[in-house]
Amino acid sequence: MAKKTKLDVSAAHRYFSAECFNKAWKFIDKPTRSAKEEEEMLSLSLTSLWHWSQREDHTPTNMSVGYWQVSRVYALMGQADNARRYGQLCLETSQEKGILPFYLGYAYEALARAASVAGDQEQRGHYLEEARRVAETLPDKEARKQLLDDLGTIR
Repeated sequence: MAKKTKLDVSAAHRYFSAECFNKAWKFIDKPTRSAKEEEEMLSLSLTSLWHWSQREDHTPTNMSVGYWQVSRVYALMGQADNARRYGQLCLETSQEKGILPFYLGYAYEALARAASVAGDQEQRGHYLEEARRVAETLPDKEARKQLLDDLGTIR
């Protein structure tokens, strides 16, 4: 009979939420990816999001960041509808009480990127305007610059 190993599920969720998120970033940062790498990037970002949702200590901020990453991955893969869906989840989460405006700015960034992938220039412009409006309210100059620089990459 096989010996059962005791698993610390909470520790596993903590490990995989961060590990998968960081591994997905390695693919996001690559200038080009193979189809296999894109599938791995997507699997990693969705896995990270799920593990975050299972953690007892997760916050709306954690979920906002997770939704944002999944939206970004779908945008990189050219899947506008999925990018929009997760961008909308990011926006809804980022509007909850206690979330810093920085995350709201990135929710708009995700939606602008999704609209760009979809070829919807009107929505792209609307969400870019909202993101820039939020960026201008950020007291941290580095955070403001980061968001504005990311907005500048949306074509």
